[in-house]
Amino acid sequence: MKSSGIGGQAVLEGVMMKNNKHCAVAVRKPDNQIEIKIDEFHGIGERGKLFRLPIFRGVAAFVDSLVLGVRALTYSSGLNEEEEKQTPKMKDTLVDIGVVALSVFMAVVVFILLPLLLSNLLGRVVHSATLLLLLEGVLRIVMFVAYVALISRLEDIKRVFMYHGAEHKCINCVENGEELTVANAKNQSRCHKRCGTSFLLVVMLVSFVLFMFIRVRAPWLRYVLRVVLIPVIAGISYEFIRLAGSSDNKIVALLGKPGLLLQKLTTREPDDSMLEVAIASVEAVFDWQAYQEKEGIAKQRRAGNRMRTFMEQGKELEKVGEGKNGELASLDRLFVTSSKRRDGGLAAAREKEDSLGMKNRTDMGQQMPVDRKEGMAGEEEDDDILRALDRFFVYENEEDASQKRRREGKK
Repeated sequence: MKSSGIGGQAVLEGVMMKNNKHCAVAVRKPDNQIEIKIDEFHGIGERGKLFRLPIFRGVAAFVDSLVLGVRALTYSSGLNEEEEKQTPKMKDTLVDIGVVALSVFMAVVVFILLPLLLSNLLGRVVHSATLLLLLEGVLRIVMFVAYVALISRLEDIKRVFMYHGAEHKCINCVENGEELTVANAKNQSRCHKRCGTSFLLVVMLVSFVLFMFIRVRAPWLRYVLRVVLIPVIAGISYEFIRLAGSSDNKIVALLGKPGLLLQKLTTREPDDSMLEVAIASVEAVFDWQAYQEKEGIAKQRRAGNRMRTFMEQGKELEKVGEGKNGELASLDRLFVTSSKRRDGGLAAAREKEDSLGMKNRTDMGQQMPVDRKEGMAGEEEDDDILRALDRFFVYENEEDASQKRRREGKK
């Protein structure tokens, strides 16, 4: 199935959703109201044809997601304070650039350069270059997973991870052809193939494979290459995540499995109020009904809704029928039970007749009394039904006659 293209991010007490040039941030305010801010976002991917090419578009998407994410986090944190500080647009842009630069610098130092430094220290004991590269990759992944597991224990981060789960559930609900409601979203998976968590894990795996082939002797050059090739690694990782998000290939699904497992740490089961916020954010920028119509999955949703409506109406009619005339409902159940038993007896007789194959008339003669008994049992049950119907209609006729006499008496 084709990807919906919508993506998002969890923020403080809310969810940000982006679809093409439009993005919306829905936040649950302290007074329990949902505040929605809709805006246009023009990233660096729109500023040149170079950033629309494979690999380069991954670099642009990575930078755009960082800038948009910081902006959404700043907005959501302001709504949850007593007074939101208004700052000039130019100052907001400079703050965004500063925060993104600092975030990238810390990530590069902690998850790229530090594992290389530790592996070089182990080089005094381990003399195999291949084994050192393997240790560097393992250290990088272990440090990242440990960092995620550590911050997931913080109370504020737990709520952000719950909103992260709500974001995924809503997108899965839409892409699976379900109507976007709280009840339907609750039944969806909280993991998604296009999640940023999976992207970061793929970045580490791609870097491990890439540096297995790019080897240099000078220690300082190793550090330089780790930093310089980050855009290339991010671009390759983006292409894989994009492929995984729109492909049902088993090999691609298998390669994306580690990222889905890691999302068990970065997402939590949301409550209904969080799903309401995520749904509001989706509907602010994305026409999910039109998407389902275009992909042909809305028909499945409508068929399911019609079936559920039919079943509900049937149950209501059955309740009304039993409430108005319990005796007639009892007769109907008696008739159905009798018919099933009689049909069962005749079916058993036919099976026995087929098994014998008309080979032995004597055996069939011995079988006939059993069939007659089953038929007679069915006839006796039919007689019970007829007698019950007679009593019912006699009761109805007597009741109609008494009402007629009362009307004539009034005249």
